[in-house]
Amino acid sequence: MRILGVDPGSETTGWGVVEGDARRSRLIEYGVVRSSVRERFPARLLNISVGLEKVIERFAPEVCAVEEAFFAVNVKTALKLGQVRGAILLTAERAGLEIAEYSPRLVKQTVVGYGAAEKHQVQEMVRLLLGLNSAPQPHDAADALAIAICHFHHAGIGKKLRAAR
Repeated sequence: MRILGVDPGSETTGWGVVEGDARRSRLIEYGVVRSSVRERFPARLLNISVGLEKVIERFAPEVCAVEEAFFAVNVKTALKLGQVRGAILLTAERAGLEIAEYSPRLVKQTVVGYGAAEKHQVQEMVRLLLGLNSAPQPHDAADALAIAICHFHHAGIGKKLRAAR
């Protein structure tokens, strides 16, 4: 299975493509889609969508795993993040990808073993799990890879639950 993990952000959206299963996975590629704060917000959303379309076209993932929105203190920030997530979900849906969403806490719990893990801990565990020489940079890309890895561990459970219903 090939998974595109996406860490939404209005300035930096991380992405990572991983292939394999829950026991063994390998890195295909990772990166970020950057948007300038000087751009109008709708232009940033378009930039994120176009950037992810190119990633999807280039790497042909089967699944897009996206981090769920978390409750932010700043309502305006939370709303913008929701709009970024909407652009990502629409892009994945248009590409015909299966879409899965995971909370930040579940991603950290799955990858690090601790739901309140720090960024550097996530980066280091992603490095170890994918057998990389160095931790993925920036942390947005490492988070995206962690989301993809999380999907490997939870995809089977979700399919079994859907089949049981």
